[in-house]
Parts: sequence; C-alpha cells; structure tokens
Amino acid sequence: MRCPFCGNLETQVKDSRPSEDGAAIRRRRSCSECGGRFTTFERVQLRDLMVVKRSGRRTPFDREKLERSISIALRKRPVDQDRVDRMVSGIVRQLESMGETDIPSDTVGGLVMDALKSLDVVAYVRYASVYRDFRETSDFAKFLGDEGLDNDAPEDPKDIRQGLGEQDISPSDDA
Repeated sequence: MRCPFCGNLETQVKDSRPSEDGAAIRRRRSCSECGGRFTTFERVQLRDLMVVKRSGRRTPFDREKLERSISIALRKRPVDQDRVDRMVSGIVRQLESMGETDIPSDTVGGLVMDALKSLDVVAYVRYASVYRDFRETSDFAKFLGDEGLDNDAPEDPKDIRQGLGEQDISPSDDA
C-alpha cells in the first residue's frame, strides 16, 4: 500500500480488525520511510459496477460519492455514523447482487431514497429535493403530500405562533 504522505510503497500493517458488520477489514498502517500512520479499509468487490446516467453516459460506481451524497443529506441530523455505514454497505450489496454490471442511476437513487426514508425523514426530503430537482416550494409541498409526510403540519398560522414560545411576533415584524 502506497503511503499517502511520502509515496513510499513499503508500508507495514500494525493492526487489522473487522468493521462495518464484517463487510470490511480496517487496517492501521505505518510507513517505514516517513513514519506516517494511516488507516485503510479492504472490502470485497463482487464486480465492477457502472452507473448509467440519464444522458446515457456511463461512469464507474463510486462508493465514496454515494457516502458523500448521503452525508450531505444527513448533515446536522442525529444519526450515528455506524448506521450510515451499514446503510451504505447494504445499498452496495443490493447493487452488486442485482447481477448486472450496468446500473441505471435511477436505481441507485431509488435505493438511497428508500434507505433514507427509513433512517431519517428530514434527510429523505433533503435528498429528494436534489434527486428529483425541486425548483419551487410547490415541488416540496407536492412531494410531502404524495409521500404522506404533511400530516404533522399545523393547519392554522396561530398554531405556528404558539409553537414559537415567547418570541414576539406581531403583524408588523418583517420576516
């Protein structure tokens, strides 16, 4: 394994242990040249997956890109990283077990949407807003209505004001 600090090809494994429900091996490594320490993860890859975009363009599946997009949707949400890692591993396993090497981007997006819906509804709506390309607030309202997620919305603006506590809200306040 190449050292990310100095580029040396001679690195030593100092510690190995399973992680992510046994789906990967976590290895602590040390560089014999510069003494730098770093961590690598080793995962089984059943086949090289290609994502077919809506435009027809094909790109290699990138687990890190999937993790980034999910973490953006989950930003500042109270979800443990372990649950996110298990979710990502589950999505990758589903994609690999489909038996196809060319996976439509809609399939990947649909799996992410399903997983986020069961994990965190706010992250689900955030991801949907990008994935489904919401342009206006009416797009959000329609989506929430279609998904049955608008049930908790207060019907009367007075209910909203009561929910704000002791903040002073008067008709002359500029929002």
